[in-house]
Amino acid sequence: MKAIVHTGPRSVEIRERERAVPGDDEVLVRVHSAGLCGSDAHAYTYEDGYKWIPLPRIMGHEYSGEVVEIGDSVTDFAVGDSVVEEPIHDCGSCFQCKNGQPNVCQNFEITGMHKDGAYTEYTTVKPRDLHHIPDDVPLGDASITEPLSIATRAVLDQSTITPGDTVLVEGPGPIGVLVAAVADSLGASVVVSGLRKDTEYRLPLVERLGIDTVNVDRTALSEIVDEKTDGVGFDAVFDTTGHRSGVEMAVDHVRKGGQVVVVGLPGESSEVFMTPIVRGEIDINSSYGSTWTNFEQAIRLLSEGAIDVDVIVDRSFTVDDPTQAFEAFLASETCKPVFSFSE
Repeated sequence: MKAIVHTGPRSVEIRERERAVPGDDEVLVRVHSAGLCGSDAHAYTYEDGYKWIPLPRIMGHEYSGEVVEIGDSVTDFAVGDSVVEEPIHDCGSCFQCKNGQPNVCQNFEITGMHKDGAYTEYTTVKPRDLHHIPDDVPLGDASITEPLSIATRAVLDQSTITPGDTVLVEGPGPIGVLVAAVADSLGASVVVSGLRKDTEYRLPLVERLGIDTVNVDRTALSEIVDEKTDGVGFDAVFDTTGHRSGVEMAVDHVRKGGQVVVVGLPGESSEVFMTPIVRGEIDINSSYGSTWTNFEQAIRLLSEGAIDVDVIVDRSFTVDDPTQAFEAFLASETCKPVFSFSE
């Protein structure tokens, strides 16, 4: 079977691998579509935080597919079922898992990193890590369930926003776009900020979703605060930038008594002046990964048509030239590339 294999820094190759065989407690999934996200891009460059990944490795963790074979002990799924995988597998036995916090499991395993992933034609999965996809959600759309579940956790679980709240989302990457889309679906008044490099593709994409944007290299965020909030500040700011300045900027533009939710993973330490945070009773929260419930929320949003997948997903890249997709992503020339393995 064809597979996209990570072989070194900024190096991926198309290789033939033997078709996976499911064990008694596994299902075999024929991969339909698989997306590329920020963590995939960081792994591709093999930066410091990802050098623990053993190479070569079949990449890919956010995907949709169809069950084509089941192990003898599998009862929850049948051949022909449409599915998506929860790619961060919790151990079920550490303190966090027993405490109802499996998304921050101490002994987690990530598909496509700890083990071979879904950038291939077939993959094996344990049923506990799968979700059923309803018939009204096309498999191509279902491929964004995993990143959408991260957004549903950030907005629905880790923030306190309500309809009518003013919201700033920092960063128009895949998670930022989906966070903005979920917040917008709640009836919040959302603005997404980006840089000059985002003006060619990512900010226009957000605008096609009907959400306001600002290029902070051209317009000061303080002007947007004045325009959107009468100078009071945003009710909530989501930092999805993955840059150390994100939290600092968020604190500057959230209102007193407001909330900052950090979703991006900064690669370096940040220095935040705490006095205005304490005096303003600003709530700083974080959001990591997602849970079973967040996946189900994401699936329902897709089923209800609340997320415009056709605008968000970029299907122009092919499995035969994955390097093009990775390099375009790193250059902000695309936002959510999705490889099709069904053709």
